[in-house]
Amino acid sequence: MEKDKMKTKLPSRESETRAKQERRKPWAPPSQLDAPPAPDGFVHRWIRAESVGQMDQKNVSARLREGWEFVRGDEYPDTEWPQIDSGKYQGVIAVGGLMLARIPEETVEERKQYFAQRTQDKEDAVANDPLKDQHPSMPISQERSSRVTFGGKNKN
Repeated sequence: MEKDKMKTKLPSRESETRAKQERRKPWAPPSQLDAPPAPDGFVHRWIRAESVGQMDQKNVSARLREGWEFVRGDEYPDTEWPQIDSGKYQGVIAVGGLMLARIPEETVEERKQYFAQRTQDKEDAVANDPLKDQHPSMPISQERSSRVTFGGKNKN
């Protein structure tokens, strides 16, 4: 019997220590816009497809022309995502009038640069306003006025 006791290994000190207790996370309402992770080199974004019950085809078409492509639920077979059941966009991941779309990261960067340049051009135009550099002896006149009359005699 003593041999049996010697042969059985005693538990290590590591296994005897108490397991680390994680703090309980407080309850929070679930996010309505959870989305699957985007593949490497891509960015996901929710695109408005419906507004007040009406399909927003103008917005959808504009986003497709920008380079966005819709994310289908069958691309993520290990999890279940809400999808459009029928019609032209059947199988696309969608929630409450929004459809999930992806675009390459390089296109996102090009788009950011484009809009940054447009903003800079507008700021430059304001900074180079000719009216701020006018000389008092030669003022640049910008008199803009309009008057609306509704018949009758002029009271002046």
